[in-house]
Amino acid sequence: MSGKRQDYISWDEYFMGVAQLSGMRSKDPNTQVGACIVSNDNKILSMGYNGFPLGCSDEDFPWDRDGEDDLDTKYPFVTHSELNAILNYRGGSLEGTKLYVSLFPCNECAKAIIQAGIKTVVYDSDKYVGTTMNRASKRMFDAAGVQYVPYSRTGRRIQIEV
Repeated sequence: MSGKRQDYISWDEYFMGVAQLSGMRSKDPNTQVGACIVSNDNKILSMGYNGFPLGCSDEDFPWDRDGEDDLDTKYPFVTHSELNAILNYRGGSLEGTKLYVSLFPCNECAKAIIQAGIKTVVYDSDKYVGTTMNRASKRMFDAAGVQYVPYSRTGRRIQIEV
């Protein structure tokens, strides 16, 4: 009998890969973000990506970043991946879980993460580091005891064929 395969992906690679794959469902032409919530025993509980709420057509709402009026932009309408993952969960409490997300959470998502009881956030990109919203997120996470950990890229390329 031969030994087990040695080149399998780690839990972090797996869950961040799921988050990034979820983000690929987003129709946002500029920023695709995905999130994956995981239990302490490494079970996927929920996933989400940034997009419009149910019933709000991708064809009828704007995807623009800038407009003459704020209502001509995506910002008042898009639900972020982290909030979608929290709202998509139907199993009860998320207390003590871990969230993998491809972009560091904004301050509004940080509030939802804290209120949901998520205790660890593993993030890939911190593109908005130092902004007011980013600093607010980190301040709230620190106060609430939510750990935020940068994802350690391994350099491994994971490819799927569909």
